[in-house]
Amino acid sequence: MREEFQADLREVSRLLVELAEGARVAMRRATTALLAADRAAGEAVIEQDSDLDDLYRQVEEKVADVLARQAPVASDLRMLIAALHVAADLERMGDLADHVAKTALRRHPSPAVPAELRGVFKDMANVADTIAGKVATVLAEPDAKLAAELEADDDVMDNLHRELFKVLLGDDWPYGAETAIDGALLGRFYERFADHAVNSGRRVIYLLTGETVTDETVANG
Repeated sequence: MREEFQADLREVSRLLVELAEGARVAMRRATTALLAADRAAGEAVIEQDSDLDDLYRQVEEKVADVLARQAPVASDLRMLIAALHVAADLERMGDLADHVAKTALRRHPSPAVPAELRGVFKDMANVADTIAGKVATVLAEPDAKLAAELEADDDVMDNLHRELFKVLLGDDWPYGAETAIDGALLGRFYERFADHAVNSGRRVIYLLTGETVTDETVANG
């Protein structure tokens, strides 16, 4: 029975890793659509979103099946519940990539962001890619130290988000309200993408160490 349970856990882990990697690819493609006005890349993200939704459902179904068959308790139960929360965060990351792609397609064939914003969005995309890659790694091979690095990566994303708003709210902003709103929403999509990745990392830390990481504990060092 225990061997069967471990096999079930490995399958849940495999699905989570696939979901994390899918969200990472989706945001890469969405960024290409955004910065290069690449219609094909944007459409690929939208098509892929249903695949990520399906992976999320597979995690839900697998966890429900294991709960029914194995009736786990204590740490085993916490692990399965954590998997559901992580899957929800990863699925949401895919949704946020989808939002970026749809914004890019709505503006196509024109670029979705003006030249003044391209640098900060490129930087935000690089941070998002790094964070998503680390999440996939810690889900495949749980590592509390690597998971903890996500907090620092998220700080970089937050700083870029603030930098973006300085440009959008500057007195010399020449593009009007509609472009500013698009820029603000896009910045929020990248920032939330990172937040959901951090949530996943915190759950891994809890499972490995028993320590609950919150914004308050991070702020207090």
